Formats: sequence, structure tokens, C-alpha cells
Amino acid sequence: MPRPDAPLAGRRLWFVGIGGAGLSAYARLAQAWGAEVGGWDRVRTPYLEGLETEVEISAEPVVPEAWEAVVSSAYPGVAGATRAAFLAELVALRRSIVVAGTHGKGTTAAMIAFVLRETGRDPAWLIGAPVPQLESNAGAGEGWLVVEGDESDRSVFGLPAEIAVVTNVELDHHSEFRSLAELEEEFFRWTDSVGQVVRDAPAYEGELCVPGDHNRRNAGAALAALELAGVPRAEAAARLADFAGTGRRFEAFELDGLTVVDDYGHHPSELEATIAAVRERYPGRRVRVLFQPHLYSRTRHLAPELAAALANADDVAVTDVYAARESPVPGLTGKLVVDALSDRGRLGAWLPTVDAGVDYLLARAQPGDVLLTIGAGDIDRAPALLRARLRR
Repeated sequence: MPRPDAPLAGRRLWFVGIGGAGLSAYARLAQAWGAEVGGWDRVRTPYLEGLETEVEISAEPVVPEAWEAVVSSAYPGVAGATRAAFLAELVALRRSIVVAGTHGKGTTAAMIAFVLRETGRDPAWLIGAPVPQLESNAGAGEGWLVVEGDESDRSVFGLPAEIAVVTNVELDHHSEFRSLAELEEEFFRWTDSVGQVVRDAPAYEGELCVPGDHNRRNAGAALAALELAGVPRAEAAARLADFAGTGRRFEAFELDGLTVVDDYGHHPSELEATIAAVRERYPGRRVRVLFQPHLYSRTRHLAPELAAALANADDVAVTDVYAARESPVPGLTGKLVVDALSDRGRLGAWLPTVDAGVDYLLARAQPGDVLLTIGAGDIDRAPALLRARLRR
């Protein structure tokens, strides 16, 4: 139970879109900090598990009278405080480490929170992905608040961090930023307002449970931030060696003589890094990939780069685009990536649905193969589908 003097005591907060990775975390922290919490969503998601509060599931957004609404960016027509504004309010209540960047921000934030907790520093955290070792995407300790920031809607640029971590900067959200130069300018403006900044930290060269050069870079940034937060490097590194990763970031399991790796990567750099990590972890094995493009804008702008990254696998299948927050674009499908593969002299398979893609993988798989399912949409269903197909 929250203390009576908790910073949000007396508030009644209703989260519109509470089932999302971000708002579910904010709701957990708000509840721990004294607020009465409720919310609405279209569907009951796994992020609601363990959240002890009233959640209304219905087709249209609902906000009861006398409640303050905090609204997901997916529902801009609903009156209330924006997700960005409420997050800025939370960050202002505590000494905060905010991790931002195009790639690796969730993993780096999770590494920092994990080490702070394992070294007895009792952190709070808000991370937009499940972190099994932390048991939740939100925690409410009395120490530093560790936050995964998001540049996709510019919300990170309003966060009053004490320590800012920038993992890397690439143009990923083409409907939000006109150019890489504009994105870089926003990051420079934000970091100029922050007391201490970690950027371009050297990769960590010690032992890690998570594979890949990208995770060594994530670990280097995490250790630099932890030093600024008062954790001696040797003490932090000893704990970081035990970090096992976040949800849908290189989640691997064995299945009937096959190895399945599931990953959230959706940008060309992420695909390239994940396939390289698969090669590192499973040398000499055949790698078959099922990729789901995410967003029409990203697919249109980056199809050649996506194809170049996928070409590092031995066998590639591509589903249709997962629209997420965007409206369909006539004639623009995931086949654009397959065509770009063809331009590189590689034959890829075009399977519009995730179910068809899973069937394709299993039809071609041979013992010892690695099956990589990757993307940020409903391709997260693929591991369960693979298990079900093999059981039959």
C-alpha cells in the first residue's frame, strides 16, 4: 500500500489505453505513489496482469466523471492530459535517469534498473517492455527513477532528466520527423538542458548473458550512466553479467530439434544486429527469418535497407505490413521488401499473414535450423503458433 504522504496521494487517475506497454507502467507507478487508478482499453492485454484496479473493456473510450484522464497517443480525440505530459510530471517527482535513442533504449534502461536493484539501491522504473528479472515493466522503489524515453512522438524531449542516456540516433519515424537533421537537432536541444549526458559510450568488453555487438554497446552506455548515478564500475559490471534481457529481445527456446528466436527488431539496423547476434550465438547454423514490416511509412522509406539487412539470413519470408497507428496505403505491402530482396539477387517469400509465414518456416525447416521471428506487430504470435503446429 502507498504511504499517505506519497506524491500522488488524493489523485483519481483514469488511463485511456491502459493496456499498452507505456500507460500500464505509468498506472502501476501512479498507484504505488498514492493515486487511485482506473482505466479503459479496447482489449485486455498481458500488461494488465497483476494491476489491481478497475479496467473497463469496451469498443469506445470511457472516462468516468470526477476522474482525471491520462490519454494514450493512440486516442488523440479523447480529452485529458497527454501521455507525454503525465510522464514529464512523474519524472519531475524523482531524480531520474532517462534513456533515449533509436535502438536499444529499452534494454539499456532495463540494464540500469536491474543493476540498481541488484546492488541494493531500490530504484523505480518505467520501461516499455516486460523485463522478466524485474517482474514488471514498472517499479516503485525509493531510489533513482529509470525511464525509457520515446522519440517517436517527441515525448522524451520534454522530460527533465538528471542523467540522459542517448544510445544512438537514426531516422526511424518518418511521419514525425522530416529528416535525420531535425531529429538530431531535437536530441541536441534536449541534452543541452540536462545536467549529465551519456552519449557515444564505448562498448563493454566483459561477459554478458545477452549476445551481440549491439548489447555490448547497450551495456557500455548502462555502465557509464550507473557510474554517474554513483555505482562503482566494478560493482555494476559484476551484476550486469547476470542480466538476461527484456521481453521479445532475443528470446530463444528449443523446439523439436529447432531453435526459435523471437525479437522486436523492426528497423534495418535492428534486423542486421539481431541476425549477427544469432550468428554469434549459433555459429554454423542455418538461419531462416520471418519478418513483419511495421508501419507503412517506414516500409516505404526503408525497403531497400530492410532487404539489405535480411539478406544476411539464409532464408527469408516477409508478411504484410503491420499498420499500427497508420492508415493503409493503397498498393503498399510487405511485398515491397521482397521486391527489394530480388533487386539484390535474393529470392524471398511473400506470405501476407503471420500464420502463412509460420507454415512456410516449418515446411522448410530442418533439424538444427534457427527460426528467427522478428518485428514489432502481431508477429509476437509466431512462437505460440510454431509450438501449436509442431504439437499437431
